Amino acid sequence: MNRQKKSFSFPAEELSIIKRRMLYWANQCNILLFLDSNEYKHTEGKYECICGVGVHNQISHDNGTLSAVKTHYASKPDWLLGHLNYDFKNQIEELSSKHTEHFTFPDVHFFQPQIVCFIPRGTNQLSIESYTDSPEEIWQQIQAIEIATNNTPFGPVEFKKRIEHDDYLKIIQKIKKHIVDGDCYELNFCNENYAENAHIDPLGAFMQLNSISPAPFAAFYRLNTQYLACASPERFLSKNGATITAQPIKGTARRSEHPDLDQKEKEQLQQSLKERAENVMIVDLMRNDLARFCTLNSVKVNELFGIYSFPQVHQMISSISGQLSKDKNLFDAIALSFPMGSMTGAPKIMVMKLIEQYEACKRELYSGSVGYINPDGDFDFNVVIRSLCYNADSHYLSYQTGGAITFDSDPEQEWQETLVKASALNKLFNS
Repeated sequence: MNRQKKSFSFPAEELSIIKRRMLYWANQCNILLFLDSNEYKHTEGKYECICGVGVHNQISHDNGTLSAVKTHYASKPDWLLGHLNYDFKNQIEELSSKHTEHFTFPDVHFFQPQIVCFIPRGTNQLSIESYTDSPEEIWQQIQAIEIATNNTPFGPVEFKKRIEHDDYLKIIQKIKKHIVDGDCYELNFCNENYAENAHIDPLGAFMQLNSISPAPFAAFYRLNTQYLACASPERFLSKNGATITAQPIKGTARRSEHPDLDQKEKEQLQQSLKERAENVMIVDLMRNDLARFCTLNSVKVNELFGIYSFPQVHQMISSISGQLSKDKNLFDAIALSFPMGSMTGAPKIMVMKLIEQYEACKRELYSGSVGYINPDGDFDFNVVIRSLCYNADSHYLSYQTGGAITFDSDPEQEWQETLVKASALNKLFNS
């Protein structure tokens, strides 16, 4: 059985409308993943957006294996969309987590969609590939979707912090002691903000978040009653032909409404020795990760300390690439570089143990990844940050923020950075 395929043209000025209609149409299904690059150019992705809807087949594992996904894909190379929990690392490195789970996202879940809709970058074409309805029928269904012009504001949501201010500062000091003692040299420490008995419209939350803080790796993910609304600026890993690319973020500065002050923040980030030190540590870590599955001497740093501006923050982003070895496959690349160094620190195994010791909640999908694998064997996966997770069964709502702790870290400044990173999420529920 093959997919029916057809492309449909639309006026360039209707791009955002088409994407919104596509997403509202897709949300009629219990399982979907919508990925939106929000017209950012620096990521060099293949698609402006992708939407996978419904389940033709799915592979789901709580024990974290990728082997079944690999076997399925080898039998029929087709679209696969899905996620990897941060806790997938427990199987890769034989680690564990004692913290409570609040969501039911499996460690590994990929689905072969019944319908895939995508807009190739730089085109005004919506391509539809379907195992069910004809592309013409689907195009008509999408065009018929009516979207409200006004967003209904959310009422205030009272978030609690899993670790409060004073305890947070004490933990940062303890982490710095580990650095002084030589146990590690950088550790990404995260804190959860959560609300119980929260009743929200997950799609409405994503639409408003994507309006407040459009990001190049935005995602709306629905896995039955579990939801992710993601405004991530960060790529974990992509594959285009034989080229593998990682683009870790380390270095954050707040935006200012005053142009002169905003430019000053940007310049200070560019010149900050502390932020550069954080960034280059992760660049070195990712170079080593890519060397595990790329050909000898092919790994290179394409850009170091690039400064990119987003609605809420400026970010320091570096880019590393290599050529996939012929004796390795796309699943080797994912497994051998997961979890992403920007969300762990270095050395990886030691800091993951320390993260488990000092953090007060299970990360689950946060600092994991969502993305796609296409029929050609190319893929693109983000880093799940600046994101809301929502359990529609328990009405548990959560987001986490964190930062890289190094020898030069000031605990209070680290606390303030977590607040800056959460600004769009706070604005969403407390505007």
